[in-house]
Amino acid sequence: MSVEQRRDAIAQATLPLLAEHGADVTTSQIARAAGIAEGTVFRAFRDKQELIGYCLQVALRVDPELDRIAAISPDLPLAERLAQALETITGYQTRVWQVLAPLRQARFQPRRDEDGTDTDEHAEAKGPQAQMQRLAGATTELIRPDADRLRIPPERAALLLIGLMFADRISEQLGEPLTPPAQLVDLFLHGVTTTGAPPTTTPPTGGPTTTGERTP
Repeated sequence: MSVEQRRDAIAQATLPLLAEHGADVTTSQIARAAGIAEGTVFRAFRDKQELIGYCLQVALRVDPELDRIAAISPDLPLAERLAQALETITGYQTRVWQVLAPLRQARFQPRRDEDGTDTDEHAEAKGPQAQMQRLAGATTELIRPDADRLRIPPERAALLLIGLMFADRISEQLGEPLTPPAQLVDLFLHGVTTTGAPPTTTPPTGGPTTTGERTP
């Protein structure tokens, strides 16, 4: 097993422990989960801080999700394509948040180099936005075949759909259950009204007009 393979294997074993214990996880717990001697951990990483930084890098990797989105059949209806993509992106977001949340709560700070710049692990740890942009790009390609049906460019549509997913996450923090991906896509494509038609701009009878006058 190469050094990188060993580091990846240790990181994969550590991720569930980080979700449970945060930065308080011990190297003995990590070694036990990875099925290795504790000394092997320190042959792969300088210390626990470097290991946790590398785990953040691994957690943020989006390549498996990009592969799954790319494998979605373009022959499926747009709504089904987007529901599958959103399910994949939601899973990614859940995985990342399970690791980031306890570390942020513990105010964990990845190591910086001597010149004050971020290490590779820290740069990746600050990069969820860049990874989400890659996912948005993949989602854009799912939407592009239906561009002629849209009122906005596919790129903008993909970003708005992912933004809706983030908004749904906020409602979860307020005690509401997460909305299923298929339902979010339906709301995104058709709106919250029963007809899906744009709201009328005609004021009701007796109401004020845009000029301040009242309709008869």
